[in-house]
Amino acid sequence: MAQLNTSQSTQSGKKIRSKKMIVGVDLTAMVDLAFLLITFFMLTTSLAKQKAMDVNMPVGENPATVPDNRSLTICLGSNNQVVWYRGTLNNPFEKPTKASYSKNGLRAMLNSQSKKVLTETNDSVRGIIVLIKPSDKSNYKNLVDILDEMAISHVKQYAIGDILPEEIDVLKKEKLY
Repeated sequence: MAQLNTSQSTQSGKKIRSKKMIVGVDLTAMVDLAFLLITFFMLTTSLAKQKAMDVNMPVGENPATVPDNRSLTICLGSNNQVVWYRGTLNNPFEKPTKASYSKNGLRAMLNSQSKKVLTETNDSVRGIIVLIKPSDKSNYKNLVDILDEMAISHVKQYAIGDILPEEIDVLKKEKLY
């Protein structure tokens, strides 16, 4: 609590000037209130939760067959580059082409190939199926980036698989392995 202390000196024969007051403020209540507020806000806030993307992985060893006209394979190489082709590597609808992780590279390719598949198959329900195949030279960031591109491009069906030796040869040809 606040206190006012006054000291009176009554000496005989002298004039009393003004009284000097010493003001002392007790801050105990203010500190209590501050700690109560800090405790309240620490206990009632919620920390930012990490967002995760759901990935459904197949069960078992038998992979599902993918129609060639709807499949697009993306092989992740080194230097933040990919090689993609549509169809099979032996009989591609689109020849293997190098692309980068950019808005004008991979995202534009995914959007254009999705539209091509929809017009060729005349099936708006089932669109393109993307097979993602990371190589030994790609890093984890590349895989996360390609999964982000799948979400941005609204690709509904995609799978992560093992890269084949023939696809590694294509990466070597493009100097990405």
